[in-house]
Amino acid sequence: MPYTSDVEAAEALKDAYKKLSTEIGKVIIGQDETVRLLLTAIFCQGHCLLVGVPGLAKTLLIQTIAGALDLNFNRIQFTPDLMPSDILGSETLDQDRNFKFIKGPIFANIILADEINRTPPKTQSALLEAMQEYKVTIAGQNYALGRPFFVLATQNPIEQEGTYPLPEAQLDRFMFNIYLDYPSYQSEVAIVKSTTNDQRYQVQQVITGEQISEFQHLVRRVPVADNVVEYAVKLVHKTRPNTEMAATEANQYLEWGAGPRASQALILAAKCNALLAGKYSPDIEDVRAVAMPILRHRVVRNFKAEAEGITVEQLIKKMM
Repeated sequence: MPYTSDVEAAEALKDAYKKLSTEIGKVIIGQDETVRLLLTAIFCQGHCLLVGVPGLAKTLLIQTIAGALDLNFNRIQFTPDLMPSDILGSETLDQDRNFKFIKGPIFANIILADEINRTPPKTQSALLEAMQEYKVTIAGQNYALGRPFFVLATQNPIEQEGTYPLPEAQLDRFMFNIYLDYPSYQSEVAIVKSTTNDQRYQVQQVITGEQISEFQHLVRRVPVADNVVEYAVKLVHKTRPNTEMAATEANQYLEWGAGPRASQALILAAKCNALLAGKYSPDIEDVRAVAMPILRHRVVRNFKAEAEGITVEQLIKKMM
C-alpha cells in the first residue's frame, strides 16, 4: 500500500520490523542482533554472509526469515561438484528442437546459499552478476531476476579441508558479514526446552515484496548530515594502508583496505538503523553500530598481524 508521507512510511517500517522480530523470535532464540542486521540488509537491498560453527541455526534462521516474508524462496546446497548451470539454469532442446531456457534456483526472491565455501570459485562466481546486476547471462542472453532479490549465504569457519575461500570480489558484494557466536547459558536453556518437545511454531507472513520495495526506497530517501557522511568515508579511508588518511593500525597491520562499496554500505545501513530506532536521520552512532559487519570482510591483515594474533575486529575498533 502506498503511504501518504515518508513519516507514515517510517512508522510502518518500524512496526513491520517489530512484527518480523516477534514472528522470527517464535523459532530463533537469542539471536536478536543477528536478526536486526539481516533485516537491515533486506531493507537496504543488500546481501548477507553468515559465519558460524555448526549448530547455531544459521540455515534455520534464514528459512524462518523467508517464511515471515511473502517472497519466493530457494535453497541451494553448495557442494564441490556443483556447476554454474545448476544455479543459473541452462538451455535445452524442446520437442520441436528449439532451444528453451530452463531457469535455475537463482530465480527466486530469497536465495539461501548454504555452505557457499564448499564449491569451487568457478561456481561461486556464478553469483557475482546476479548479486550486483540483478540479472544472469546464459549463452549471450540476459535474464532479469525478480525484485526484491537477496542472497543470504552461510559459511562454516572451522572446517578448512575441502573448502574454497571466497574471492575478495565476491566478499565485497556482501553488505554484511555477520558472525554468529554461541548462545548464552539462559538462551541455550530456552533453545533446548523449545526444540525437545512436540510443539512446532508456525511463522506468519508479515510483509509483502511490494512493501519491502517501498521500504527500500524509503531508506534511500532518508536525509543524512554532511558530518555523518564524512565520518563514514573517513573511517573507510583509515583502513587503506599507505594512503594519506590511513590509520597507524592500517599501516602496521593491514595488507589491503575497504573500497567505496564500504562507504556506501555504511550510510545505507546507518539510515536503516536510524529508522528502526524511531529516528528520521542517522547520526555517527548509527554508523558505528553497523561498521563491524560491513568492514570485517573488506580488509585483509598482513603477515605481521597474523603473527602477532591481532584480529580484524580489534583493528576496526581502534580505528573507530
